[in-house]
Amino acid sequence: MNLTTLETTITEAFRERERAREPQVREAVEEVIALLDRGEIRVAEKDGGEWRVNAWVKEAILLYFGQRPLTEVAAGELEFYDKVPTKTDLEAQGIRVVPPGVARYGSFLEPGCVLMPGYVNIGAYVGEGTMVDTWATVGSCAQIGKGVHLSGGVGIGGVLEPPSASPVIIEDGAFIGSRCIVVEGVVVEEEAVLGANVVITSSTP
Repeated sequence: MNLTTLETTITEAFRERERAREPQVREAVEEVIALLDRGEIRVAEKDGGEWRVNAWVKEAILLYFGQRPLTEVAAGELEFYDKVPTKTDLEAQGIRVVPPGVARYGSFLEPGCVLMPGYVNIGAYVGEGTMVDTWATVGSCAQIGKGVHLSGGVGIGGVLEPPSASPVIIEDGAFIGSRCIVVEGVVVEEEAVLGANVVITSSTP
């Protein structure tokens, strides 16, 4: 399906949930998640200097959770029981992942990323040369730019619902200090530096 057809199919199925069982809808959902996993579409993208949310992509993620069964998932000697598998073919994608770091299927990391024992959730996008340091977490749909450093223990919040809500966005070149928490759709602009233990929410002045 082309993107226009995918968007229409997902939007209508999300509005009329009984359609989620239809084979065409299930196929569309799987295709959207595969496109996310390859970095061919994004939950949010910068357009004319402003960030635009693709709500229908977030709707597809929510439908995906509903149609996926719980299964055993193996990653080397590690074993999980979940609905979403982990990313595979990391070497071919140019991504370094240090055990037990995990990136979920449906997330995308550009070549040159380093994922220490941290976590990248579905729908997230991580730019080239970014370091996700030990125990740092990149929540669902978060958008992390190029050359960003997420220091140890950083928590980048996930914003999956409502679908129209903006995800957390960390723009190119930002440095996020150890144990910082950034949540609720906050945008950290290019080259910004956050010191250790800073907490930023949507209500932060």
